[in-house]
Amino acid sequence: MLLGDLGAEIIKVEHPLRGDDTRTWGPPFKTYKNPKNTTQSPSFPGESAYYLSVNRNKKSIAIDMKKESGRRILTELASKCDILVENFVPGKLAKMQLGYNDLRLVNPRLVYASITGYGQTGPYRNKPGYDVIIEAEAGLMHITGEENGPPVKVGVAVTDIMTGLYTHGAIMAALLARDKTGRGQHIDASLLQTQTSILANIASSYLIGGQEARRWGTRHPSIAPYQVFATLDGSVCIGAGNNTQFASLCNAIGMPNLALDKRFVTNADRVSNRRALIQILEGVLSTRTTCEVLDLLENSGLPFGPVNNLQQT
Repeated sequence: MLLGDLGAEIIKVEHPLRGDDTRTWGPPFKTYKNPKNTTQSPSFPGESAYYLSVNRNKKSIAIDMKKESGRRILTELASKCDILVENFVPGKLAKMQLGYNDLRLVNPRLVYASITGYGQTGPYRNKPGYDVIIEAEAGLMHITGEENGPPVKVGVAVTDIMTGLYTHGAIMAALLARDKTGRGQHIDASLLQTQTSILANIASSYLIGGQEARRWGTRHPSIAPYQVFATLDGSVCIGAGNNTQFASLCNAIGMPNLALDKRFVTNADRVSNRRALIQILEGVLSTRTTCEVLDLLENSGLPFGPVNNLQQT
């Protein structure tokens, strides 16, 4: 979709009978008006909202790759394309003579991007993988959820989305390299690699400090206060990432001396005494409505915002 946003012509290849599996991932489904406008069938169901969300900018063609005629069509397409993106189990397309080493013979400039669960090599290369499985295996689910609750998946398929973004960047780099060398290349992107990389500071804390990660809810393991607070009628998210912002918070809620309390002078102090600090802040914020809290924090210079549902967003 991102390449399409930049002007690329995208041709999506789908199964000849059922199409893309995500067409049926619903409800909800888009409803279309019947162009014949009959009273018996004024409308009919279309694609799922899920499918529509991830197929912007794409044309579609149905091809049976098990047939020689289908493989011939794909080879002809690849001979004229700049980029091919596929997410089959490693080696499957090569068995159909549609692998990178096959198609680069008909188009040496082809940038061939393979997206899999676990990569083109290694002991798990033939294992299928969905976003939720990788979230579980690669640590993200372990650190997501309430402190004393069970592991929780992220609300959207963040590993899928981030893998797409990484692949997009790799494709752009490969196109730049092609301008210099005249040759395309094979990109190996995987959900597991992406998920491992976006653990970021959580992973480095383990590697450097030996600290096993745990669930913090909306809190941050290394910053306080940096979380969601309940109000009388909703919730507000507040982040005080430095001493100046913390002092601004204290002034905004009418407790300027709190910033001078020896338990809370530095961020390290606030993290060490997090429980006491949060209890104090909860005592103030939970007695006010969301609008009242937002009014208090307005013009404070502090990062904050309400916790909105989709309609409010």
